Amino acid sequence: MKIGELAKLLGVSTDTLRYYEQNNLLSPSARSDSGYRLYDQTQLKQMQFILRAKEVGFSLKETSELLQIKVDKNQHSCEEVKGITLQKLELVRSRIAELQCFEKSLSKLAHRCCGGQESADFCSILTALEDVDGTHN
Repeated sequence: MKIGELAKLLGVSTDTLRYYEQNNLLSPSARSDSGYRLYDQTQLKQMQFILRAKEVGFSLKETSELLQIKVDKNQHSCEEVKGITLQKLELVRSRIAELQCFEKSLSKLAHRCCGGQESADFCSILTALEDVDGTHN
């Protein structure tokens, strides 16, 4: 099948497929006489794997590592795959904690502000953001 057909089956753009080709995660099984990229079920399954990995949060690099393991399973262990997964999980947990801190700070700022129609000359949010010493907690 041609790139457009594969893209349609996967629900992605042809640019998306070319992006994964440029990053060496996908390659056509062949080219037609007129130079069209041709794909088969192997590339379809590979792209489904790539898209699922992206969907659960793996980066391009991590997805590449997982693909390399998938292609040569008998030369790798579940421990390697779990290690990649646990590293990603720790990163996600760290980001969640960071976002929770942002949420708490923004909530405090929003709560302090009257939000009225008066001039922003004495806006508590602007004052707090201008306070480099942190004395207006």
